[in-house]
Amino acid sequence: MSDGPHFNLAAQVNGLAPSATLAINERSARIAGKGVRVFRFGLGQSPFPVPPDVVQALADAAAEKDYLPVQGLYSLRGTIAAWHQRNYGHSFGPDDIIIGPGSKELIFLLQLVYDAELLLPSPSWVSYGPQAAILGRDVRWLPTHLQDGLRLKPDTLAAACAGERRPRLLILNYPNNPTGATYSAEDMAALGAVAREHGVLVLSDEIYGEVNHDGTHASIATAYPEGTIISSGLSKWCGAGGWRLGYLAAPDELRYLIDAMAAVASETFTSVSAPIQYAAIRAFEPSPKIELYLQKSRAILKALGGTIAQILSDAGAHVTAPEGGFYLFPAFSAHRARLAARGITTSPALCERLLEETGVATLPGTCFGRPASELSLRLSYVNFDGGAALGALEPGAIPDSGFLKRYCGDAVEAAERMAFWVTGPS
Repeated sequence: MSDGPHFNLAAQVNGLAPSATLAINERSARIAGKGVRVFRFGLGQSPFPVPPDVVQALADAAAEKDYLPVQGLYSLRGTIAAWHQRNYGHSFGPDDIIIGPGSKELIFLLQLVYDAELLLPSPSWVSYGPQAAILGRDVRWLPTHLQDGLRLKPDTLAAACAGERRPRLLILNYPNNPTGATYSAEDMAALGAVAREHGVLVLSDEIYGEVNHDGTHASIATAYPEGTIISSGLSKWCGAGGWRLGYLAAPDELRYLIDAMAAVASETFTSVSAPIQYAAIRAFEPSPKIELYLQKSRAILKALGGTIAQILSDAGAHVTAPEGGFYLFPAFSAHRARLAARGITTSPALCERLLEETGVATLPGTCFGRPASELSLRLSYVNFDGGAALGALEPGAIPDSGFLKRYCGDAVEAAERMAFWVTGPS
């Protein structure tokens, strides 16, 4: 046995808390089980059903029982590569892609095989940092500002990379969880130029890319292809979070990382469920039905997100309408004195009291790397019947207030409860 230094994994995971998003979902279910009305703004799960054609593909593949290649079903990887070429002009081949049980697992494997300092814009999704902590990696939070829509600026990235050149991994998620913000092609070009100059590996988490509300999506992989790995999957745009299918796609220059991840996968999860992989082919094939599904989904999310943002803004919150996904990240610092008079001085306290007194379940901004004093919260505005809303919306229609009240009424009511509560008497 080697007597050299070694990594103590047990020490790293001792005391690690469960994922905040999963914990709030389970807590909400327990409260609701007691007969209390709960508005579930905590877990970021798509409200829309899996498209019927994709469900049928799963039924057709139910008898598939063989172990598939560790890297994933070759025909699925080829279909995903063609999808990237068709939609974004990315030049991937089947061997550039690895399929995993959700993109979350694959992001963890990437951090495992690439020993680097993790760069995270604040705010960032709740699991990136804890994954790095499990592996004993250094995490550097990159500041962002409310006036910039909490987007990472090139100068900030450059400052974080100044000094000694060493391996660094930037995870850039957009449309963003938790803010709903995204980046323009110009933004991406500027960030990509900084990353290239400093040799930063970029993990471009584009899991919400297909639910950009205007139907467009700019990828940093276009500006910095040789140094960017793309992460995506079925969970957010195809309503299939519970299917647990994600993928990473890397350029030839980074194929060695895909190979290393596949080696680790061969000793851990082996391969993703065969029926799920066969069914996923249908999701990535050209389909007018799925395109209509996406058009309607985007229209509903844009209208509902804008409405909730306006309700909270009118109540004094600092919040901007989302550009993609189904998240809002309001900050209630303008009500600091009023809230302090009620014994609320931190975002966790604000989150807790909201749940207790209004039934609205949210997550505090501290879970995403923001200061407790900012009094920020993440809202996942998915508390509605997505199937009913999709069925009721005519192609090309823009949901109006009457539509939202009828088909997304719980989500609107939750926002109104929050606004009334936060502006109430001190």
